[in-house]
Amino acid sequence: MINAFLRNNKAVAGVLTIIRLYLGYFWLTSGIGKITGGFEVNGFLQGAIGKATGDHPAVQTWWATFLEQVALPNHELFATLVMWGEVLVGIGLILGLFTNLAALGGITMNFSFLLSGTTSTNPQMVILTIFLLVAGANAGRYGLDRWVMPYVRKQRKNRKGHKKLAPAV
Repeated sequence: MINAFLRNNKAVAGVLTIIRLYLGYFWLTSGIGKITGGFEVNGFLQGAIGKATGDHPAVQTWWATFLEQVALPNHELFATLVMWGEVLVGIGLILGLFTNLAALGGITMNFSFLLSGTTSTNPQMVILTIFLLVAGANAGRYGLDRWVMPYVRKQRKNRKGHKKLAPAV
């Protein structure tokens, strides 16, 4: 019942648009700030790894191991992924273009930050993003998804319906 309400109601689509624009603005400005400000993730990663100690660590051991073994040695790649990921998520949410993919990318980053021991606005953003994800296509109803997604579906359908002919023997 709630699911159908979130997925089909036009008034809800308007509220979701406001949520989408708010989250998109936050992601876009954060990403641009990192790109123009010379973002370096090395200190953040080392700080998160350091929070994996004590009886009640802020960072779980398995996540700290991932950060230490994978993210830290590749910190330049991860910095680039975070900066441009934030920008692309912001653009997608603001334009309502590939809204669900953008929301999924955003919530993935939010959980990565939360797992690294950073609370800030991440819990609030996770809750708002869940509404976008549950609403599905309705979250992008008042955005470019209104025109782009039917086109994408049509192209996929045409591609699946197009069978390759067997070579003549």
